[in-house]
Amino acid sequence: MTKKVRIGIIGLGAQGSMYAKFITDGLVPNMEIGAIADIDPAKADVAAAQYPDVPFFSDYLAMIDSGSVDAVVTCVPHFLHPQIGIEALERNIHALVEKPAGVYTKQVAELNAYALTKPELSFGIMFNQRNNPLYIRLKEIVDGGEIGNILRSNWIITNWWRPQGYYDQSAWRATWGGEGGGVLVNQAPHQLDLWQWICGVPKSVYSKVAYGYRRNIAVEDEVTALVDYGNGATGVFITATHEMTGTDRFEIVGDQGKIVVENSKTATVTRLKRPERELSESMDMNDVMKLFMGQLNTDDYYEQEIIEFDSPWGAQHAGVLENFAANILDGTPLLAPGSDGIKGVRLANAIHLSSWTGKEVSLDFDEDEFIAELNSRIVTEDKFPALVAAALT
Repeated sequence: MTKKVRIGIIGLGAQGSMYAKFITDGLVPNMEIGAIADIDPAKADVAAAQYPDVPFFSDYLAMIDSGSVDAVVTCVPHFLHPQIGIEALERNIHALVEKPAGVYTKQVAELNAYALTKPELSFGIMFNQRNNPLYIRLKEIVDGGEIGNILRSNWIITNWWRPQGYYDQSAWRATWGGEGGGVLVNQAPHQLDLWQWICGVPKSVYSKVAYGYRRNIAVEDEVTALVDYGNGATGVFITATHEMTGTDRFEIVGDQGKIVVENSKTATVTRLKRPERELSESMDMNDVMKLFMGQLNTDDYYEQEIIEFDSPWGAQHAGVLENFAANILDGTPLLAPGSDGIKGVRLANAIHLSSWTGKEVSLDFDEDEFIAELNSRIVTEDKFPALVAAALT
């Protein structure tokens, strides 16, 4: 029998339950459930009924130390991902952290730094969209220079509709102290990751963010961010949770083509026959008139390709789990190395900080300033303890 990785699921909520089902349904053939941990006593009964042969722990550290698991996946509130990741690695247990890697960059940097001291262990993050064949192909197109140098990108991702009942179901949800933010840290981290994974990391950001705009919450439910890549290229990111019929449209404009993605399913790739400026300079007024009247033969100027892939629900998550196990078993490269998690957290932090200060913010922002601003909101909220003072040192 092929060796399997024994995964410890920390948190049997929506995500943890989904991963457990994927594994027991055979969607992750190189992984089995070694143990489950959850602080909610009711989850012990759930686990006993659904996974009677799997040990259950009320203390995740006891689970990690039990010898029942080779690796863990952290299906817990965002603030806890770095702490649990470090504690697992300290005990020579492989760690797969959920997105986002944390709430603020300083805590994620601590996790990354510790992971570097354990190169023999696997450290990954659940960026399941990196396992989406459509985005894998688009990254190949951009990296291969098929649309030239990127001039502008924009992503409207407003189909994260969440009714008020969603926010009311848990005391920690949509709070500064329990979740660390709203749509930027809960729904949109995958797009923030894909955006910088495909288009590059920006130099600065200016944002306008609405807090409790259309929902009775303290954190953000609508975001508009403008980023500057420092080379003339710009990008816009818009996201919200109050549009029942939202939009998912991602555009990347290059000097030799363009990519338009609709609903994260269909991409139209336009490749210019020559760089845009060359085409512009080669046109006389007769060509311009034909262009305006729709009489120009566009085949002389560009070609288009429609790209679609079947990606069944669950396949992307299951694929990341399988890839993580393969990395442990035979060194297969990770689809999403854990160290990459800090990039999306940094971008989300910068968007928040820009909105709080009303200024354009460098991606190399003052981390202590961010933590102080976040702390002030946690204190005002008065639902959870402020971040520990040690985080400010």
